[in-house]
Amino acid sequence: MVEDRYSRQAIFPGIGPEGQRRLGKSFAVVIGCGGLGSHIAAALVRAGVGRVRVVDRDFIEYHNLHRQDLFDEADIRRGLPKAAAAERHLRQINSSVQVEGIVADANHTNIEELVSGADIIMDGLDNFEGRFLINDVALKRGIPWVYGAAIAATGMMMPVLPGRTPCLRCLSPSAPERALAGTCDTAGIVGPLPRIVAGLQSVAALKLLIGTHEAEQYLTVIDAWQGTFHRFKTSLRPGCPACEGRYEYLEGKLGSEATSLCGQNVVQVRGHGSLSLPELAIRLEAVAENVTLNDFMLRFTVEGDMEMVVFPDGRALVRNTQDETLARGLYARYVGTQACLGRIPGEEKRN
Repeated sequence: MVEDRYSRQAIFPGIGPEGQRRLGKSFAVVIGCGGLGSHIAAALVRAGVGRVRVVDRDFIEYHNLHRQDLFDEADIRRGLPKAAAAERHLRQINSSVQVEGIVADANHTNIEELVSGADIIMDGLDNFEGRFLINDVALKRGIPWVYGAAIAATGMMMPVLPGRTPCLRCLSPSAPERALAGTCDTAGIVGPLPRIVAGLQSVAALKLLIGTHEAEQYLTVIDAWQGTFHRFKTSLRPGCPACEGRYEYLEGKLGSEATSLCGQNVVQVRGHGSLSLPELAIRLEAVAENVTLNDFMLRFTVEGDMEMVVFPDGRALVRNTQDETLARGLYARYVGTQACLGRIPGEEKRN
């Protein structure tokens, strides 16, 4: 049965039976499970990579479905986070693969643990700050990773082999200004584009995992609308901090506590400790509206139309704003220390 599953892949000379066995012993970590990550995870599971861990901080919404084939409307009705839904669907795709979905924000405090033991890290993110973090941990740990990006009709892909090829900060020393970089909100995205980029990333991952990927120094850029592919030669940048062992993002020297999410009018606020969501839900009943709770997250509405989604790790998504200062303020008021202690500002007025 297992042999039949991979027979068409194993007869390809580039992989072969030995390559298939290597895939079965490999461990891949996919950071981000949106347009890119969902397709990458499915491709690796279908290819027979023995262990796949999917890490994502977000939940599924209708605007995701035009480009994220792994999810469906039933997942939205269940209020599932992407990582939880991905784990369920991926196990149904291939029960012989060990699949683990982790609902978490990959940041400098936890990413080393998340990628520990990995043979490859796959970029399914939508922001440079997160990619620079992957770049740091990959170089520090000596783990190959595959960069990918998709916006509007343009996609990019680049494998990074620590110590052998240029890294992401060789190409881009610092994150571009958000106003200049564009997001899914401002530039949109062509639905099939993430599939194309994720496909290229997944092929690079298979080559790296079976040991046939040469240390090629290139960046692939595609325009899905025009149907063009270009490969650009890259080179090491003298003075690159990551290549010199200065991991500024991994050390928490660069980065923020609040981040606007691509494709959504949402700000994520990073927490500082675990929460008891059932206890918080009870306390919020007096000051919030539409309080709903499931095994993965707590939702509620405050101050008119400000929806907040809180996760057990203390992280929160604040919807209907891109104002990070406002989001941090709402977090402090409704989820912060006073909320955890059982008193929320203004609660006494509502009782």
